[in-house]
Amino acid sequence: MSAVVIEHRKFHEVDDRLLHLKGLILVRSLLERRGASEAELVQHSDEIARVRVELAQLVQTGDRLAA
Repeated sequence: MSAVVIEHRKFHEVDDRLLHLKGLILVRSLLERRGASEAELVQHSDEIARVRVELAQLVQTGDRLAA
């Protein structure tokens, strides 16, 4: 597989994760405004943290591939 194809796939993976993260953040804000339970907010916050770590790892892996 060529480096260009790998880079293209990695870009789309990062883009997808970033979109997912933005959605989670927006939904958490909406839940908070609508008076969601603390458990629901914690659950969303935990998922946001998990996706952030996943995104950071994906970006770091991409940096190693580009080097």
